[in-house]
Amino acid sequence: MNLDALGFGWAQFVVLLVAAQRLGELVIARRNTQALLAAGAREVGAAHYPLFILLHGSWLLTLFLVVPSGQPADWLFLGPFVFLQIARVWVVTSLGRFWTTRIITLDAAPLVKRGPYRVLRHPNYVIVAGEILLLPLAFGALWVAILFSLLNACLLIWRIRLEEQALAGRREQP
Repeated sequence: MNLDALGFGWAQFVVLLVAAQRLGELVIARRNTQALLAAGAREVGAAHYPLFILLHGSWLLTLFLVVPSGQPADWLFLGPFVFLQIARVWVVTSLGRFWTTRIITLDAAPLVKRGPYRVLRHPNYVIVAGEILLLPLAFGALWVAILFSLLNACLLIWRIRLEEQALAGRREQP
């Protein structure tokens, strides 16, 4: 594939793929959110959600703009990033209809304890933290990896606290 003819390099191509993936996930999340709310669920911490959209959008836009089009990919970092995409699918399929990008809780539903949730309380956040770190490193953008990892950590501290409060009363699934 001759990406130079399109005016960008592998980094920009990968960023566009990730952006398309994220947009597809937002469609799934919106559908699940609407179904959960219709079933009596409630949203917690809606005020912080736009900050996550801003963070992720800014991360991808920054990578698209600052990585030189001729920058080769470093597979030491891009390989694990690709693995994280597989893990992301595992998280989404494990949560099924409960997977959203917002904190939506259906108080009568048991907590999901299958897939990666058997071993980690918040596997999706571990995956996202890894993605935000690894993708910039794969294209030599160390400062992007550091800056956005720090911003993500700050938001995740807030979000996990809200999520834990929202899930505190839920019983566990067998």
